[in-house]
Amino acid sequence: MEYVKLGNSGLDVSRLCLGCMSFGEEGRWVHQWVLDEERSRPIIKQALEMGINFFDTANVYSDGTSEEIVGRTLKDYANRDEIVLATKVHFRMHQGPNGSGLSRKAIMSEIDKSLKRLGTDYVDLYQIHRWDYNTPIEETMEALHDVVKAGKARYIGASAMYAWQFLKALHVAERNGWTRFVSMQNHLNLVYREEEREMLPLCKEEKIGVIPYSPLASGRLTRDWSETTYRSETDQVQKSKYDATANTDLLIVERVAAIAEKRGVPRAQIALAWLLQKEPVTAPIIGATKISHIEDAVAALSITLTPVEIAELEEPYVPHPIVGPILIQSERGK
Repeated sequence: MEYVKLGNSGLDVSRLCLGCMSFGEEGRWVHQWVLDEERSRPIIKQALEMGINFFDTANVYSDGTSEEIVGRTLKDYANRDEIVLATKVHFRMHQGPNGSGLSRKAIMSEIDKSLKRLGTDYVDLYQIHRWDYNTPIEETMEALHDVVKAGKARYIGASAMYAWQFLKALHVAERNGWTRFVSMQNHLNLVYREEEREMLPLCKEEKIGVIPYSPLASGRLTRDWSETTYRSETDQVQKSKYDATANTDLLIVERVAAIAEKRGVPRAQIALAWLLQKEPVTAPIIGATKISHIEDAVAALSITLTPVEIAELEEPYVPHPIVGPILIQSERGK
């Protein structure tokens, strides 16, 4: 395993991050394909054994049960001082007023609840899951700064927003002497590259660590277009991200398959190798529901694509509608 600094911080993270949205109690969130604790623990243990020290979850994943499973498993198998544990805040956690968003009240409440579920005194990285259109960014940044100063988080990060929003947040923190974001968790893979236009150059200029989610496009880069899985048939979030551009994405998937066949490796390794060579990516966030998913991801670290192969993979891409900074309309104005 390789280890690198997260952005302009001194924090050492593995070159791969294990995304923990796959773990939780079924029926507690939008996804039906999550793994319960008994099936989740071997995957987390395998990640640790292969050198992954970076784990990303969120308060909303399976209604908090992802955090509970991850916390208990890491306590059993890992040295807390070596682990980089990340979670997120924004989406609705209870009905009624103040049940979601990035107000001071919400942040101060949700960090304590996340810490309790995770069974730890602090998280290494506390991230805003989306932009909150209903709360002044000054209020959010000061609250996050106070979370860090209280020792409940070591660093803060952001996820899935427009570049102008991220730059505004960085400016507000710098202007007031508050804690600055060290990372951006954004949507980036071979079939969705809109982040290359503004967000990636911004992160490179500002020395922000980039930890992309959905590096395999929810599995669509790993199999034939006609092949389906339980997740692809039931995951409505995946459908909302990729169904509209399926026809134009097909050629990219076919090129991934051709290069994988030529090299004699699984397609997932080619798609991940491309992302690992994309500047300024720090650590793709891989999802895993099988041990083999971890093994394939780690194997991708040893693959270096040639300039010709990269050109072949990138050439068919066409502009896509923005689907990363998702704004849930029903939440706006509440």
